[in-house]
Amino acid sequence: MDYQKNYQSWLNDQRLLDEAREELTAIQNDEKEKEFRFGGELEFGTAGMRGIIGYGTNMMNVYTVMRATQGLSEFILTLGEDAKKRGVVISYDTRRKSEEFAKASAMVLAKNGIKAYLFDDVHPVPMLSYAVRYLKTIAGIMITASHNPKEYNGYKVYGEDGAQMSPEDTAKVVDYIQKINDYLSVEGDEKSDLIVSVPKQLDEDYIEELSKLCLSENAVKQCGKELKLVYTPVHGSGFAPVMKILKKLGINVTVVEEQTTKDTEFSTVKVPNPEYKETLSMGIALANKIDADVVFGTDPDSDRLGVALKNEKGEFVALSGNQVGILLLDYILTRLKEDNQMPTNAAVVKSFVTTGMAKAICDEFGVTLFETPVGFKFIGEKIKQWEADGKYTYVFGFEESCGYLRGTHARDKDAVVASMLCAEMVCYYTYIGKTVYQRLQEIYAKYGFVLDKTESVQYFGLNAMKEMNGVVDGLKRLKVETLGGLKVDAVRDYSLAKRVTATGEIESLDIPKCNCVYYELSGGSFVCVRPSGTEPKLKIYYSLRAKNEELASAKLEEMKVAVSELLEKAKN
Repeated sequence: MDYQKNYQSWLNDQRLLDEAREELTAIQNDEKEKEFRFGGELEFGTAGMRGIIGYGTNMMNVYTVMRATQGLSEFILTLGEDAKKRGVVISYDTRRKSEEFAKASAMVLAKNGIKAYLFDDVHPVPMLSYAVRYLKTIAGIMITASHNPKEYNGYKVYGEDGAQMSPEDTAKVVDYIQKINDYLSVEGDEKSDLIVSVPKQLDEDYIEELSKLCLSENAVKQCGKELKLVYTPVHGSGFAPVMKILKKLGINVTVVEEQTTKDTEFSTVKVPNPEYKETLSMGIALANKIDADVVFGTDPDSDRLGVALKNEKGEFVALSGNQVGILLLDYILTRLKEDNQMPTNAAVVKSFVTTGMAKAICDEFGVTLFETPVGFKFIGEKIKQWEADGKYTYVFGFEESCGYLRGTHARDKDAVVASMLCAEMVCYYTYIGKTVYQRLQEIYAKYGFVLDKTESVQYFGLNAMKEMNGVVDGLKRLKVETLGGLKVDAVRDYSLAKRVTATGEIESLDIPKCNCVYYELSGGSFVCVRPSGTEPKLKIYYSLRAKNEELASAKLEEMKVAVSELLEKAKN
């Protein structure tokens, strides 16, 4: 793309907002900045689009949002009058310009004769997913950049099943979007009576649905009021629903007051990602002050939950998404079995980069485990499939990136229900005389220690996505027999949906295709490399089995070196 031409076209357009003209004028002598903003277009992938907030074709702004919504609108118009009447529900989080983008999306839909339900205030991802099915809309829009830094925002589209839109329908929407060359031409109708508020009753019904999923009522009743739990919404949309569900169950909670404000700058944290212990630091400080048992934190759109627990020394340790996942999995299956509520066809779903320990736990309980590509929409697809054919009953799904879902009220990860489950899990183990940390050690003692670690390699510039995908393509051409001292038993190429063993046997994989290479290592370990679908990061997943944490940590350092060398070879 001719970035200079595109830049001048926007700057000289009389329709351009004054704010935008001022911002673009300020960069007129910065060629690098102009090229970044106008040398490409913000990619609309399978998870929607996400980017830095600012004006330009490669940025998140009201024009790129309205253009995307026009493309979605044109797709909906092909579905007929009923789809227009059913409409689209729109939610947003506490990020910069989230409310503005949500309102702009509603205006564009209305201009196209499509009903638009708009939440009156911030609501998290799981409630948007719930609202799609609750209101029986044809689609949903969530304005959020999840756990990304404050400079980012994003736009996610949901299908009528409440899961993120399928790759097939997304491709159709993208076709419509790409036909709109004049970004400033898209119009909205601000005063249309097609824009309506989401009914207040939805909030109450959502909380009621979650309360039905409680597994340990007696333990909660006995221990909930005395529990010392610290919660931080990290300035995000989880504050109201998380507090409501914990209060409804009678669980005592102390909130980090400084982090309850809807702060678009997330000024109390470096990054609003509860996966990091630093993000939970204010919660941990408060927990130490009041001698609390556990610390929870949710991200801005409240689809991810971070947890910190006291170890045997009384020090708080931040658990990984995999550790929280196996604790919840073990707890849910334990309670279902104890109460004779385990479905005979019970099934658990995880992404294929999530800890291998899930298989051992499911096998112990006689529960079938399914693997999907990364992206919770694939877990949502399994729920939809089983509701239709009845072959399995969904009991839990999780991803290593701190995403969990129990129940089928939503079709995306839900940090609100995960907060409830973790709180009642603490009550349950308190009730039977142990701590959650002790239970985690028991799990390791029973199934063996597994160190799960995810690292990212950041890419920059307009060609970042292309470059990192090229590295993954390069890996597919390399023959790898050992990695970090471990034998490679098989290699999965998910772009071809095939698995090739060390002896050359080829097996087809019954799984949606994606650009990813997965190395099965001896002893049950694995390493997986995949490009992020939402940001220019190459994700590397390590799952290493060992006798103890010390040996696993040593193996991890050795494996990192081997993978780094492998990635360098893949570039050539």
